[in-house]
Amino acid sequence: MNPSVNDYIREEECIYKDERYSVRDNGAVWRHPREGKRPRPTDCQWTFGKPNSKTGYMEIGSARVHIIVAMAFYGVRDTKIYVVDHIDTNRQNNRIENLRWLTRLENLLLNPISRKKIEYICGCSAEEFLANPEKYRDMIQSNTGFGWMRTVTKEEGEQCLKNMLEWAASDKQSSGGSMGEWIYQPLSTKYNPIEETPEKPDYIMSLTPGAAQRNWRTPSEFPCTPQETNDTPLATYAENLKGREVFAQNQYCASLIINSGFSEDRQSLYVMTESSEGDAAIKRYALARITYENGLFVHTTVHTFFTKEGAEKQFTLAQGLEWTGGDSIDDYC
Repeated sequence: MNPSVNDYIREEECIYKDERYSVRDNGAVWRHPREGKRPRPTDCQWTFGKPNSKTGYMEIGSARVHIIVAMAFYGVRDTKIYVVDHIDTNRQNNRIENLRWLTRLENLLLNPISRKKIEYICGCSAEEFLANPEKYRDMIQSNTGFGWMRTVTKEEGEQCLKNMLEWAASDKQSSGGSMGEWIYQPLSTKYNPIEETPEKPDYIMSLTPGAAQRNWRTPSEFPCTPQETNDTPLATYAENLKGREVFAQNQYCASLIINSGFSEDRQSLYVMTESSEGDAAIKRYALARITYENGLFVHTTVHTFFTKEGAEKQFTLAQGLEWTGGDSIDDYC
């Protein structure tokens, strides 16, 4: 069931990061144009936002929707101290009844679902995790499955929370299963999919050993992929990225490196490229993201662009940097 942005009861307004939003209790937001500026493509329309493939959170622009909703309905809090907790742990369920402000410690200790996930993923208690979270960082990062998360109706949200709380209160051990659409339905007492359904990777192997590709339709080669790794695999990869060398290639064309840079947390390596077809290419420029997952360098297509300026803008924002240039045709396509 696809929830409607128009299925709501209450509507509020708030200011977040100098932007004005109208907000509905179903998690939908309307971003108002900046004063004296022309509307952006995502202004002046109700939306649940778009999911961030890396974090699973819904976003409008670069702003996280759940924070906007919480500020509109529960007031402003210091985000250096408080976080917005998704009670059912579905990061795309931003209905107001699923959100609450908690301190970072409370966010882990007071949510039984989060506690159980920590215990199963890390094999330790929540208290042990808090004592040395860096020790378990790799385990957490390799278990970020967001495929089951989506916007929900009120009824689906209630059923999901019920199922998750029942699981958290049980003594069932995780067997590496995954969550899917079943989490929003009443569960059979004889069948619990979280115990039995293996999660399929959302990428395919490339033509280069040690490299995989996501959202990349044609099997490709990635010549810069390191064949030997160390404790910092992405840093090793970055050293191989030289300007105008081939980043990716297949039977149709090749992508040539223009620039590369890390995300703020250095868990993603972004590569801006240009098609080897030059002016003959419809979308000449592209942005790709490289992550290191389960011993593989995973190459993800982020976006393609008509203009170099459009690619440079998204490349800059992906690194967490401020874009000081203007808009391009890619902002409206």
